[in-house]
Amino acid sequence: MARDGKKGIIAEFAEFINRGNVMDLAVGVIIGGAFTAVVNSLVNNVIQPLISFLTGGTKGVPGLSIDLNGSVVDFSAFISAIINFLITAVAVFAIVKALNELNRIRDIAAEKAGLAKKAEEDARPEPRTCPFCKQEIADDATRCPHCTSKLEGYSNSAE
Repeated sequence: MARDGKKGIIAEFAEFINRGNVMDLAVGVIIGGAFTAVVNSLVNNVIQPLISFLTGGTKGVPGLSIDLNGSVVDFSAFISAIINFLITAVAVFAIVKALNELNRIRDIAAEKAGLAKKAEEDARPEPRTCPFCKQEIADDATRCPHCTSKLEGYSNSAE
């Protein structure tokens, strides 16, 4: 139970977890992990065997590994990682591009259907400025609060 009007740690944690952006991030991480498995499978089960076939049956590209007293520096594994990265980057680019296009089409459809407000209606009118000091003033002001100049509509019966 919360004391002194403060939220309990469990309530704060529940509020944090229930935010939309946290849930979106969790879904993104899960989908990203699954997508990585698909890309790794593509590289390991399709691309690597094709490279092996083209290079005469050896795993990787011959001549791209160096034996240093039992420690092997394998450049073909590095090239596989680069291929994984490029495939993932192209796929993510294609997905983002498709989503952007979908959002653009949705916005156009909403505008045509009259569901979206026109940009002119949403635009704020230009702020009123003092003709003397060029500072922004309230629309109903009769004197400038910055330079105290009398503005249009000013009237004072004491003067």
